[in-house]
Amino acid sequence: MTFGRTTVIEHLSFDVMRGETFGFIGSNGSGKTTTIRALLGIYQPTGGTLLVNGHVFTPQQGSTLGYLPEERGLYKKEKVLDVMVYFGRLKGLTPKEAKTWSMDYLERVDLTDKAGTRVDKLSGGQQQKIQLGVTIMNTPDLLILDEPTKGFDPVNRRLLMGIIEDQKKAGATVLMVTHQMEEVERLCDRVIMLKDGRAEAYGTISEIQDRFGGRTVRLRYAGQLPATSLDWEATLVDRNYAELSLNNDADEAAVLRDLVEAGIAVSSFTTTKKSMDEIFVTIYGDHDEPSETAQAVAN
Repeated sequence: MTFGRTTVIEHLSFDVMRGETFGFIGSNGSGKTTTIRALLGIYQPTGGTLLVNGHVFTPQQGSTLGYLPEERGLYKKEKVLDVMVYFGRLKGLTPKEAKTWSMDYLERVDLTDKAGTRVDKLSGGQQQKIQLGVTIMNTPDLLILDEPTKGFDPVNRRLLMGIIEDQKKAGATVLMVTHQMEEVERLCDRVIMLKDGRAEAYGTISEIQDRFGGRTVRLRYAGQLPATSLDWEATLVDRNYAELSLNNDADEAAVLRDLVEAGIAVSSFTTTKKSMDEIFVTIYGDHDEPSETAQAVAN
């Protein structure tokens, strides 16, 4: 995918399988939104093939798809309920069905008292909730969500994640663009991580952790942690807590024994794979912040 002389997406190939939640990850400017817009025909790809359910996407398929873009699109001078009913009718609901669905949704997201309020009088987070409601109103088979919880506090993020999980339980396939790695670990079956328009990693969470992560010891202790070791490197030390990155051939039992022999009083010693957040930092540094539902191949 090129714009003039600038190449944004190159040699990218991935598929999203029916019924899974797929994480579409990358730093700002890595090509995520461009790929989604090309998939949906908003941009015309300059090469390759992009398919939804085996076919090039057309507006006629819109009733089976819910798209939450990064740039929100609500009629801000209109009342909340009127906007939701309008979009419901566009999606094929009767006025009564759209109103009933909208009021039920507003109750779930604690916005019932805002039904008669103009959209531009809502906070950004409240508008985000309305936008998500409009997106899922027709119970789509495929949900494409671009930063669905952007700007949310932890309580509202959990609420929105619960709604997305409910959509998946109802049979939806979810493609989620996000920077929230805890959401990725919690929800996603597989992920692709873009860097400079190419796939830097692609697979299940466990596969990517095995490839990039290694092992991390989370240690609670009393005493003076040794400064160096051939088997590990301290990546975080905070009072009586430390995180140790183990070398590939390090034996966990031997590491624990060596710490005890060095006079460390160990109260907790837990070995885990590195988190997706740690892997994100490894890949991007400090620059950021079969039956197939979707398939894309770009040259």
